[in-house]
Amino acid sequence: MTVVVLDLGNVLVRWDPYGAYAGRMARADVDRFFADVDFAALNHQQDAGRPWADAREAVRATHPQHVPALDLYVRHFADTLAGPVPGSADVVRDLAAAGVRLLGLTNWSAETFHHAAPAAPAIGLLEDVLVSGEVGLAKPDPAIFRLLAQRYGVDPADALFVDDSPANVAGAREAGFDGIVFTDAAALRRDLVARGLLDAGADPGAT
Repeated sequence: MTVVVLDLGNVLVRWDPYGAYAGRMARADVDRFFADVDFAALNHQQDAGRPWADAREAVRATHPQHVPALDLYVRHFADTLAGPVPGSADVVRDLAAAGVRLLGLTNWSAETFHHAAPAAPAIGLLEDVLVSGEVGLAKPDPAIFRLLAQRYGVDPADALFVDDSPANVAGAREAGFDGIVFTDAAALRRDLVARGLLDAGADPGAT
């Protein structure tokens, strides 16, 4: 195994959609907005390439009272990113030092992806990131994993995919990748050691 492919959200960078509303909108009102528009489904469409302007029109057509809430989310998206996931940057640096090829694969709107690396600088250590919103495919569709393999010349049999979503890991496995469901950096490190990708004697706090 020579390649590790990392999800970004809640693996390298913490993401909390409520962050956009802190101090701007009551939690109960945010919950009502999320429920009424099925925010998870709406966000998945953005991840798959839909422009935010189109999402705004869709919300206007069905729940016009929630357009201001959607606008707040987009305007303050940077506040949804709460910094690096603890310990993950050390894992990335140790993998890079071990000569492991590192790629990213993220479900992320093309229009907001520029906020990612400033919130978690370890993203900049990756060779490249395949962004779902830029290619019109989103996890867990196995097609996006096949696209990554084709674009970067990766043999899935030699690659490990890491994501906090079990469904996304299942999609990767369907495409021939090994997969780990991320829970925290310490558990990830143990899994990487077990696969021979990291040295068991490495200092977990090394930089």
